[in-house]
Amino acid sequence: MADLLYLWPAAAEFGSRVPEGKFFDHPAFTPAVREKFASEVQCVTWRYKLAEATLDLQGTADVPEVQVLRIDARDADVSKQVLTAIDKAIPFPIVFEIARSPGERREVRMTAAHKRLEARTAKISRYFTTGWQPDDAPRQPLPEAATLPCLYAAILESLAQVKIRPGEDVSEITARLKQAGRLEREIAMLERKAGRERQFNRKVELYRTIRAKREELAEFIGENENAEVRRSYA
Repeated sequence: MADLLYLWPAAAEFGSRVPEGKFFDHPAFTPAVREKFASEVQCVTWRYKLAEATLDLQGTADVPEVQVLRIDARDADVSKQVLTAIDKAIPFPIVFEIARSPGERREVRMTAAHKRLEARTAKISRYFTTGWQPDDAPRQPLPEAATLPCLYAAILESLAQVKIRPGEDVSEITARLKQAGRLEREIAMLERKAGRERQFNRKVELYRTIRAKREELAEFIGENENAEVRRSYA
């Protein structure tokens, strides 16, 4: 995983703590998820609001704004179940910054999934994440973009480590990443099978299939045959 944190624009700073009731009223917060939230999350802060009014970038019905939420974890991390429930409870695309304190140092990582808003429901893709970095690590400027949807797509591109093709929208990127994830699982299964195979000819055939699958994977993510999709946050 590459080290990546963004320097969010000062004009977009919001800095408002989100009360638990904001989430718990949503059906996604089942009793089991509430329990995980209470054990994993110390607080949630709405740090930045990326919108037309704060960035002078035009939004759309699909991406009217992008919220940056900081989650202070009680322990090692925050589970996918809790992130997904928060994502479903807030009707806007979200980029999470998760902070933890292992020992005396403070660490943070960035994670996000593509959110597609449909009527009153939200379709959430798998999550992509950076590695843990010092909380005071240098941050890089946001990607250049003409509109909010373009900015949102560029942020997801940096997290998922996939090249955006000309004219491709976020939904198409997500569909391509879903296919890439399927190929990754198939490759992992074939590699385990090849490792157990004792017959030389069969082992050669399995590695030939693995190479073909890796080439197919490279086409999906727009890199060379040695590239890998950034591991999803399971």
